[in-house]
Amino acid sequence: MTGDTKSQLREYLQETRDALLWKLEGLSECDLRRPLVPTGTNLLGLLKHVAMVEAGYFGSVFGRPFADEPFACLAEDAEPDADLYATADETPDQIRDLYRRVQAHSDATIEALDLDATGTVPWWRPGSTTVTLHRILIHMIYETGRHAGQADIVRELIDGSAGRLPGKTNLPDVTAAERAARRDRIEQIARSFA
Repeated sequence: MTGDTKSQLREYLQETRDALLWKLEGLSECDLRRPLVPTGTNLLGLLKHVAMVEAGYFGSVFGRPFADEPFACLAEDAEPDADLYATADETPDQIRDLYRRVQAHSDATIEALDLDATGTVPWWRPGSTTVTLHRILIHMIYETGRHAGQADIVRELIDGSAGRLPGKTNLPDVTAAERAARRDRIEQIARSFA
């Protein structure tokens, strides 16, 4: 990391964005949409959700609304968590493109404002709605990282792929057999507490 605080925060945000996008690479449309846990969490839905959240935080919060905010799924009469899955008429390419456009808009907001610039988050609890760009950058790093972690687990459930980024997996360099033996060992330890 080099540069000032804003540059460092932008680097962390971009790395979490890249990690999330990487989790969707090389999969069929069915796998991108598949809910593999009881809550319905799926890869395409995670990307759609993060795009919408980021568009709000770096857009309307700072009086710079994202031009084509696709928030119909967040309307009062929408299904709960409608932003966490892709509808049948939303394609993976449309959602990826949305996320890239949101990133460009967010980056323009970050570039234009000082870290101490203030905005308002109307959906936060009273008394905490006034925020700075600095706080929102930290919040979005957290938010994107959290969902990139969920995507990592969902992707591993689909095809066994895991890790942070291509070439920077942050995982031990072991064979599949060694990984399976380690998993079995951990399972045995857990079962000894049953």
